[in-house]
Amino acid sequence: MPAVARPLSLAASIPVPHTAMVLAAGLGLRMRPLTLTRPKPLVEVGGAPLLDHALDRLAESGVARAVVNTHHLGAMIESHLADRRSPAITLSPEDELLETGGGVRHALPRLGTDPIFVVNADILWLDGPTPALKRLAATWDPAVMDALLLLMPTVAAVGYDGPGDYHMEADGRLRYRAEGELAPFVFAGVHIVKPELYQAITETRFSNLKLWQQAEEAGRLYGMRHDGVWFHVGTPEAVDEVNTLLGHPIPHNAKLSQPRTAEP
Repeated sequence: MPAVARPLSLAASIPVPHTAMVLAAGLGLRMRPLTLTRPKPLVEVGGAPLLDHALDRLAESGVARAVVNTHHLGAMIESHLADRRSPAITLSPEDELLETGGGVRHALPRLGTDPIFVVNADILWLDGPTPALKRLAATWDPAVMDALLLLMPTVAAVGYDGPGDYHMEADGRLRYRAEGELAPFVFAGVHIVKPELYQAITETRFSNLKLWQQAEEAGRLYGMRHDGVWFHVGTPEAVDEVNTLLGHPIPHNAKLSQPRTAEP
């Protein structure tokens, strides 16, 4: 089954996952000194915090509920999201960092059993003619896929200078690059996955890459090429670069909501 999006006339009738996991618990070490006083997902890029960009895209695509994990300066994220209604927010606090896969596994009781979107809260993408989340939903086929990753051509990823992540076959199946090898696609921080895959992993702390490796070995890891623009926002310099490109210069000392104090 080729992993290509279905025609829009058909895609319009395909349900989008109703729940998403948004990964917002990281320390943001490469983004210091900005992340000394705020969590990385609340760094403003393109006129809004990175976290809001992700949640707005989810809401626009019809996702009803988002589970957001927190750790570093988590009270600031809680305060920032207190008034958001779309998507509805459920927090998943982590006493210790569980990495990307461990964070999803920890949140499983809040996620349900249907396929979910998993979105990194420290990325920024602009959609092409059809929103990327809807294209992923139209491409998703649980009969042959355990995970479907949004991919960006490595050479077109703004602010990214790494070796890439994956090779993609004509039918959409993925192969992770060998050591020392360059790959034409980089993971763009968004994917659809079956939650039950996380239940099969016994570790509490692990990367999503572990789960994808298992899916790849089973021939059930697929990818879809993003047809819009994607920004790698990993450092303060990258924040300045992306803001300049988008025409939204944001000073590094922009004020953020402070954590709410407990009511008596």
